[in-house]
Amino acid sequence: MRHTKAMSGAAAIGLAVALLSAGCASSDSSSSSSESASASPSTSAVAFTPEVEAELQRVLDSVREEFNAPGVQAGVWTPAGQWVGSSGVAKEGSSQPVTPADHTRIGSITKTMTGTVTLQLIDEGKLSYDDVLDKYVPGMQNGDTVTIKNLLEMQTGIPTYTGDTSVVKKYSADPTTAFTPQELVDSVKKQPAMFAPGEQFFYSNTNYVLLGMVIEKVTGKSISDNFSERLFTPLGMADTSVPGTSTDLPEPYLSGISEQGDPLGTVKNATNWNPSFASTAGEVISTLDDLHKWGVALGTGQGILSAGTQQMRVDSVNTTVPPNTPERSYGMGIVNTAGWLGHTGEIPGYNTVLNYQPDTGTTIAIMVNSDITQGPESKPVAPAVAAFEGLAAIMTPGGSASPTASGSPSS
Repeated sequence: MRHTKAMSGAAAIGLAVALLSAGCASSDSSSSSSESASASPSTSAVAFTPEVEAELQRVLDSVREEFNAPGVQAGVWTPAGQWVGSSGVAKEGSSQPVTPADHTRIGSITKTMTGTVTLQLIDEGKLSYDDVLDKYVPGMQNGDTVTIKNLLEMQTGIPTYTGDTSVVKKYSADPTTAFTPQELVDSVKKQPAMFAPGEQFFYSNTNYVLLGMVIEKVTGKSISDNFSERLFTPLGMADTSVPGTSTDLPEPYLSGISEQGDPLGTVKNATNWNPSFASTAGEVISTLDDLHKWGVALGTGQGILSAGTQQMRVDSVNTTVPPNTPERSYGMGIVNTAGWLGHTGEIPGYNTVLNYQPDTGTTIAIMVNSDITQGPESKPVAPAVAAFEGLAAIMTPGGSASPTASGSPSS
């Protein structure tokens, strides 16, 4: 969550992308990523020598200690090899080690999946980039002009339901409460539109809940069936699932801690808080190995999108719509972070990062069973984001992957 201990809008589902912080890579980093995203790596990745592996492990140990997180796990994969490391425990107060088999809630990385299925439906002619929202989900702000493309790129002007809304208050009072997607989007209907579609970028979870509703209406199938048939089964992601209103995680799993929903900042076990509050903006459960598979597919399009649509998706991060920048930009369900393509995620109790670097074919996935941030209230940093910065610096010496503060609008 953010530094306010009450359930804040941005914090409630894990927003975590890295768009607007200062201190970025060179201005050409995003353009080089878009040119090579679906091509073969053009630069050799760093070799996994004993010295490099020791440096990677030190990053995890220092992040766990600095953020006082129960456990941290990360994987780094390149065409030349892989490294998987962990630090701490799977459950606070236990001696149970973190293992690659552990399931975790991946928060807003879910958006990359929702966005991918939307693009698949466009490829199939069942949707159009220019379709207006009212055609599928009537009654929203700007609904007669907001397009599917606007929803994908977070440029709708529709407020986020994770702001000061009735569902946030209800969730804060009882985090086991189940919600329908309709309840979530209805909670912002009385608010005015923030801006005209396409004029600005604003990270609103409502956009991706609406896309989930569109997917179900167009296909006549549940999100669980869509994700399983279109993404998880083709890619061999057997340990990834859509929980819906279930509060359970498959065994084994990480138990997560959070301060959210408590104005006094009391740390709570948030493992079984209801993920339906996140819906298609952040509900998916996965494992480290499955995140690796998804990171490669997301960064290259292999197995999930046509080459043309993948290129269009990667090119979408070159947007000039403010406040996007060449170093930090939100495209069609994919984020450019100084040349890395992916997304970050937070949901109460959990923080994740998944990024793919086209130039070297490197994938980094990070899982932390805590969403508690550090740093000033104006620019807090989440633990998985800090770990990504450290790991990326080792794997791309001379480059920059300075992450966003988790409180930014795009987190």
